[in-house]
Amino acid sequence: MTNTSNSSDSLQENGYVYDFPIYAVRTVKSPSDQTVTTHTAYVNMKDLPDTFPTDVNPRTVNMHTATAKKLLEAVSGPDPYFDIHNRGIVLIAKEAHYSSASMLHLDLGNDTSRYGVLDGGHTYEAIKERRGDLGDRDKFVKLEIIVGDDLDVAALSDARNTSVSVSDIALYNLENRFNFLKDVLKELPYGDDIAYRDNEDKRIPIADILRLMYVFNIDKFPDDSTVPTASYSGKAQVFKDYREQWEKNHDKNDSDDSDAGQQKNIYYRLRGMIPELVNLYEKIELELPTKYKEYLGNSGSGAAFGKLRGVTSSNAKDAKGKRSNSDRFATEFTVTPMDYEIASGYIMPIFGAFRALLESNENGVLSWTEDPEDVWDSIGTKLVENTFEADHNPQMVGKNKSVWQSNYRIVYTEHLNRLVKKLTR
Repeated sequence: MTNTSNSSDSLQENGYVYDFPIYAVRTVKSPSDQTVTTHTAYVNMKDLPDTFPTDVNPRTVNMHTATAKKLLEAVSGPDPYFDIHNRGIVLIAKEAHYSSASMLHLDLGNDTSRYGVLDGGHTYEAIKERRGDLGDRDKFVKLEIIVGDDLDVAALSDARNTSVSVSDIALYNLENRFNFLKDVLKELPYGDDIAYRDNEDKRIPIADILRLMYVFNIDKFPDDSTVPTASYSGKAQVFKDYREQWEKNHDKNDSDDSDAGQQKNIYYRLRGMIPELVNLYEKIELELPTKYKEYLGNSGSGAAFGKLRGVTSSNAKDAKGKRSNSDRFATEFTVTPMDYEIASGYIMPIFGAFRALLESNENGVLSWTEDPEDVWDSIGTKLVENTFEADHNPQMVGKNKSVWQSNYRIVYTEHLNRLVKKLTR
C-alpha cells in the first residue's frame, strides 16, 4: 500500500496498521469508563496516512458541496492555523500508542464497520486531495483517537457527527435497521440507485421509499378519519413512524431481520409491495396530465396543465423565447421520460386514496381488494377533478385534509361498486 513519504502502513492479516510521525500527543483515560482511552495528536498533513478506512462514518463524503470546497481551500490556502480552526479527524482504533521516536503506532483492525474515520471524513479527503499544493509549507491537523473494547459505534456517530447534521436515517442504516427493505430493493432495477447514507452519490434517498410506504400504513390510517399528509409535508414525521414501528416490534439489540415482531411491523409487511407502490405512483405522475385534460374537456374551463402552479413543461420557454428545459423530465425511480415535472403536492393526495384498496388478514398479510392501477384507469379523471377543484397551489393541496379524505372516499366507493357487481353477477 502506498503512503506519504515519512509514514508507513501495511494491511496485514490482523488489519490496517500504521506507524507515522506526530508532532505532539496527549493521552487521557475516560473518568466515566476507564476502559476507554482518548489520544489527541497533532500530525503534519504530509505525514498523514492516506488509506484510513472510512466505512464506520455514516455520512458519505461529497466533495462537491460548498462546505467541502471551503475545506479544500483551507488545506491549500495561506492560512497556517488549520489545526486551530478545524475540528480535526476522529478515529476509532483497536490500539494506539506513542513511541520514543515521536512515532504513533495505530492499529485499526480489520473490521471497517467498527474501526476507522468516524468523523471528519471531509477534512481527511480534503487533506489527501490538496496537501500536494503545500510545497515547503507545513500544516497540521488534529487527530482524536478513541480506543475501547465495547464502544457503541452508532452512539458515537450520533454524538460526533454534528458539524453537518447526520440524519437519523443514516444512523439507522449503520445499525442495520433497513435490512429487510434492502433485501427487496436490491432486486429492483433502481435498487443500486438508493442512498442510505448522507451525501451518498445516488439518485434516490431511502426517505422517498419510506414516504410511499407511510401513505399505506393502514394500521395508522385505517380509514378516512385520519390521513397521511406528513408524506408530503414532513419527511421527519415519516421516519419517526418507521422508527416507532421498529422500536415497538423489535428488540433493541436485534437487527431488523430478526424474527421477533416482524408480522406486527407494518413496514415489514409492506416491503413486498414496494414495486407496486412505485409503479402506481409513477403511473399517476405520468398520466395525470392526460386525466387533467379529460377533466377540462368535461368541465369546459380551467388553465392549461403546463401553466398550473407547480407544473413545469419540458417545452416551457423563457422570457427570450428559448426553451428553458432542453431535455424531457423523467420519473424518479424508473427514469421514465415525461413531458411535465409535477409537484408532489398534487400527486400524493391522489396516490394516498388507493389506501382504501389495501386490507390485512388476521395474520397481518396485506393484499389488494382491487387492482389499484385498474381502478386508476377507471376513476383517475374523477380524482384529478376533485384534487384540482380544491386549489391550484400544490402546497395547499398536499396539506389539505379534506382533499385526502374525499379522494379516499372516491376510491372506496369504486371498490364498493365493484364488490356489488361481483356479488350480483
